[in-house]
Amino acid sequence: MNESIAKGKGRRSASPVTRSRACGTEDGAMHLFEFHIPATELIVRGTLVFWFLFLLFRFVLHRNPGSLGIADILLVVLIADAAQNGMAGEYKSVGGCFVLVGTLAAWSCFIDWMEYRFRWFARLFEPGVVTLIRHGKVFKANLRREMLTESALNSQLREQGVDDPALVKYAALEPNGKISVVLYSK
Repeated sequence: MNESIAKGKGRRSASPVTRSRACGTEDGAMHLFEFHIPATELIVRGTLVFWFLFLLFRFVLHRNPGSLGIADILLVVLIADAAQNGMAGEYKSVGGCFVLVGTLAAWSCFIDWMEYRFRWFARLFEPGVVTLIRHGKVFKANLRREMLTESALNSQLREQGVDDPALVKYAALEPNGKISVVLYSK
């Protein structure tokens, strides 16, 4: 029997106390809310990532017709990733996840408030309305700038019951990415 113990056979499992310490369950509730990364670092990281991605989406990536707003998509993606890391234990603390998600949500609310409160801020951070058709004439330069093909425009018009751009008095690409259409009255 001594031979089997020396070879690693016949070992008894660790005691319940040793097992719970190894799994992190003993005093686990105390460690669940500890910060392993300083809260200020999480706020700075969240702020930097938010602004980088917001500016990237705003100035580099273009909107697609019928899509959600830039800030909406950005917030959903970032919060999903931050929450996943908090739930999967990447932060080793739920508190870190709470701070990061709270930071992201706070920036989003702050931007919405600033756009509502200050017109100059809204013009700076919200894309403007782009005229696509006026009096039946398609503005091809605006389509090019927005990287929107004529076939995509025609598809959007057909979804609104318009089969010919000549019937359109005014059509514009709105800040939310949707195309609004005003027809000549019959």
